[in-house]
Amino acid sequence: VQLVESGGGLVQAGGSLRLSCEASGGFSFDDHAIGWFRQAPGKGREGVSCVSSSDGITYYGDSVKGRFTMSEDNAKNVVYLQMNSLKPEDTAVYYCAADPSYYSGNYYLRRGMYYWGKGTLVTVSS
Repeated sequence: VQLVESGGGLVQAGGSLRLSCEASGGFSFDDHAIGWFRQAPGKGREGVSCVSSSDGITYYGDSVKGRFTMSEDNAKNVVYLQMNSLKPEDTAVYYCAADPSYYSGNYYLRRGMYYWGKGTLVTVSS
């Protein structure tokens, strides 16, 4: 299983970025809970957005609600994270993740997932 993130970079505050996560190795997002997490310099991991077929609800971390949107293209086996109204505090390495279990997205948001990508850096300048 390989998850590869892309789309990170440098953006000014108030700007937008769209991150992508592609899966390979015979892995299908359809069969897994999926999510995005981030880790800012010197801080712990934070759940950004998670969804699971257990309830079909997409959960977002409080700090990104209303600004970030997760979506997926099942035909392409790609997951996206659209990030709008970016703030300097959104600066972090963003990780795509997936899990074969059947917990709710809210559970994964707090606990993390099983499979992880290597991350892509997002830097928001003020």
